[in-house]
Amino acid sequence: MKKPILALLLGAVALTACGTADPEVRTAADAGSVAWGPCTDLTSPDGKPATPAPGTECGKVQVPLDYAEPGGEKIDLALIRVKATGDRHGSLVFNFGGPGASGVDTLALASRAFAGLASRYDLVSFDPRGVERSSGVKCGGRLDQLLGAGTAADGDRLAKEFAAACKRDSGKILPHVGTVNAARDLDRIRAALGDARLNYFGMSYGTHLGGVYATHFPKNVGRFVLDGAFDPTVTFEERAVIQATGFDHAFEAFAKDCVAQGCDLGTDPATVERTVETLVDGLKTKPLKVGDRELTHGLAQLAVITPLYAKSTWPVLEQAAAAAVKGDGTTLLALADAYTGRKPDGTYSTMMTSLQAINCADNAERPTVAETAAINDRVAKIFPILSAEGSGSACAHWPVKGDDAAKRIDATGSAPILVIGGKGDPATPYQWATKLTDQLRTGVLVTYEGEGHGAYLSGNGCVMNTVDAYVLKGKVPAKGTSCAA
Repeated sequence: MKKPILALLLGAVALTACGTADPEVRTAADAGSVAWGPCTDLTSPDGKPATPAPGTECGKVQVPLDYAEPGGEKIDLALIRVKATGDRHGSLVFNFGGPGASGVDTLALASRAFAGLASRYDLVSFDPRGVERSSGVKCGGRLDQLLGAGTAADGDRLAKEFAAACKRDSGKILPHVGTVNAARDLDRIRAALGDARLNYFGMSYGTHLGGVYATHFPKNVGRFVLDGAFDPTVTFEERAVIQATGFDHAFEAFAKDCVAQGCDLGTDPATVERTVETLVDGLKTKPLKVGDRELTHGLAQLAVITPLYAKSTWPVLEQAAAAAVKGDGTTLLALADAYTGRKPDGTYSTMMTSLQAINCADNAERPTVAETAAINDRVAKIFPILSAEGSGSACAHWPVKGDDAAKRIDATGSAPILVIGGKGDPATPYQWATKLTDQLRTGVLVTYEGEGHGAYLSGNGCVMNTVDAYVLKGKVPAKGTSCAA
């Protein structure tokens, strides 16, 4: 899923699209095939080995490190496949967001949620270049310190050290990550799977990647679903303000729902909000001990916004915050760890480092300390929990120049693309879905009236039936289709 402002204040925002069709990789004739075999390294969020669904296999496909030199050095992209349970129509490739989320690990855990689609499709996902098993970006061990920076000066110093560590540990891959190259990789994956067209389900950042692919390869677009869509033209500041507004609305909705259900945080919504805000703010000067670790202000911010992504996890926020008020920060710290990809042994997945690398590659903006502080001031006035006084911009010090080549979306000539926007989506607000639909020119907008980031996994029957009818039968929804919560 797309990370909100706090993470993005650590690195420049990049919600981009693409340019003109790319003839070099349209056919992807040299993509080869995938050698599938058993999955041997899948892990669950608790660090234990994951047990995937029956019919799950893993494999790799080779792609050029540098598409300017397609015959040069290659890198491996890690893939996962859950084989179709019925009459196979082809493959359906997923990107679950981030940027930086491991598609391999996520599909292994989430494939059962797409059982209806698996009746006709092999469900496929992958770790994009720069993520986890696909030359994942590593940046030393400074993430804990970076997340806990207390002042703007500290944040900028740590961001500079972080960027230098990324260059030291992952300098070869850094110039070649980003959404444009990931879209080219997608076409290699399509060809390696043996599909004439790419059938694709993108969530959150995955809608960006899907829009880029459709812009480069409109004739290769099959049945495309973009759920939790965003506008790739927004600036860093515009995105921060829009997301702060979205999370503020989600926080208000959580507080009202909490009171309606009987809430341990207060008897009215204003008290609930004030209780959580006071808890988080107090950790600036007095972090909460959790074993041999501390629940800091920065980690608590991440912990609070994580359950706001979905209405189904609002009760977790109530329980975690209520426990922390009483001195037990265990659950809040676990929520923060889930957000940052911290494992039980203290190591991290590449989630946060990959996010920074892709964001910095995809955007020419390089916010200064003063610009970051000004953005934070605006965010603090909208939703104080997201204010990040100690944030520095890793992209300001990034060793690779970013570019805006991916700012334009235009899928003219493609098959219809289904775009889903949620009225209560905090991370990718509804207005972004309307704008992305217009930019695609072949987009068909479906509105979800409910809460949460992304609509299909909300379990809403109308949304699921609409998507399933399109993906399984090619039934394009009527203009103006709306699904009540």
